Formats: sequence, C-alpha cells, structure tokens
Amino acid sequence: MAVLVERFARRDGSEQSGSVEQEASINGSPEVRHEMVAGRGVEEIVNSLSKWVVSILFASIILLRHDGTALWGIIGSVSNSALSVVLKRILNQARPATTSRTDPGMPSTHAQSISFISVFAVLFLMEWLGTSKVSLFLSFLIIASGLYFIRLRVSQKLHTSSQVVVGAIVGSVFCIFWYTMWNSLLLEAFESSLVLQISVFLVAAALTLAFATHVVLNWFRNDK
Repeated sequence: MAVLVERFARRDGSEQSGSVEQEASINGSPEVRHEMVAGRGVEEIVNSLSKWVVSILFASIILLRHDGTALWGIIGSVSNSALSVVLKRILNQARPATTSRTDPGMPSTHAQSISFISVFAVLFLMEWLGTSKVSLFLSFLIIASGLYFIRLRVSQKLHTSSQVVVGAIVGSVFCIFWYTMWNSLLLEAFESSLVLQISVFLVAAALTLAFATHVVLNWFRNDK
C-alpha cells in the first residue's frame, strides 16, 4: 500500500512539475511576452489618441465649411456630452471590475461622443459633397474608424459591451435628431435673422472656449 501511494505521489508530482515548467516556458518566452506587451501597448496608445483623432476630424470639417451648420454641430457635440453625464448619474451602472475607475459607466461617454461626431461628419459630407465615390469612401472610413475606437473601450476593459453599444446608439440617435432639427426648423430662420446668427455664433464660441479650457486643465487625465 505504501508503495502504491509513493508511486501515485511521484506521478502526480511529475505531472504538476511538467505543467508548471510548460507554463513557465510559454509565459517566460521573451518573444511571446514581447508580443503580448506590445499588442496591449499599441491598443492603449491608440485608445488614448482616439479622442484627439476624432476631435481633429470634427474641427477640420467645421473649419472647411465654417457656416451655421458647423456652429450648430459644436453646440450639439457639447450637448451630447452633457446628456451622457446626466444618463450616467441616472443609470448609475458600474464599470467592469477590471478597471480602477469608480465613476458610472453606462452609457460610455467616449462611445456616445465618437458616435455623434462620426454620424454628424457623415451627414455633413453627404450634404456638402453629395452622393459620390469620394463622399462614400470618406463616410465609410469615418464610420469604420469610429467603430474601431469604440471597440477599444471594451478591449481595454474600461466599459462593458452593453455600455458602449448604448453609448453608440444614444450618440447616433441624438445626432440625427440634432441635425434634422437644424435643417427642418432653424436653418431658414438662421439665414434670415442676424440676431439668430450672432446668438448661435456666441454660444458655439463660448462652448468651444469652455471645452478648450477643460482640455488644458485636464491635460493628463484619462477621458471618461
């Protein structure tokens, strides 16, 4: 009996040792560890730069047209972000347990903002350039980039899938509502009223200044 117990102990110990050695050889491989770290590092960098890429895109389109629709887009973008903050407080859903951030995560402000800006840019381009190969290609590029940036919020464990999906839906729907309201209700009045033109310009300028100030004061903070 003692001999049998000893044999089983040796075999079990040998299997465990082999398993540990195999795991160590895999995880300890310089090539594998380098690839894993490099992969995580690239996505982390892209995620941190995504807000700047989207903001530059939005600013470029606005500077190209610099009309009432562009000013209305600025106001809508800030309003969309404010809506996300309100919804977060109402829903009060926690972020994934894997992140150290304690603020609510439903909906993802990042996903909601990117969706608003992406959809607005597409509507903007289609109205400006019409339906052409160039506008369709640029629209596809904008949407694909936006979806990739939104997906990073999940892969980086900053939000759950449902949080980014809800954020993307809310941002897109709000953008369509905001754009439609401008074209159907305000555009004609804007073009014929100097007072309304000045008012929209001042509001957009004030919000742009407030946003720039927020960026400077929170330069090294992670976006929500």
